[in-house]
Amino acid sequence: MSTSNTTRSSHPGQRRYPPELRERAVRMVQQAIADGAERFGTVTRVARQLGIGPESLRKWVKHADIDGGQRPGVASEERRRLADLERENRELRRANEILKTASAFFAAELDGGRAR
Repeated sequence: MSTSNTTRSSHPGQRRYPPELRERAVRMVQQAIADGAERFGTVTRVARQLGIGPESLRKWVKHADIDGGQRPGVASEERRRLADLERENRELRRANEILKTASAFFAAELDGGRAR
């Protein structure tokens, strides 16, 4: 299994859609809404036309609205940045624990050498 964000799947049965399809579907929904269609049925209709899950499309439209500033929330770029920082923080904490353990080990070795 690949580890890139576009192909990673948290559930074995979960389908992954290409970014081009996602972008096209979101554009279709946004255009239909801009043309006066009601938002409620538009997502389901477009999802059915493209053969994708309506909840997936609804989520993509929501994220596009957040990224575009039309809806409050954490933008995708910021979410990725936070995840990277949290991962780096975990790695640094782990490295710190290793260094503390090594420091205590070597300090005990030095103290043991003086007692002889």
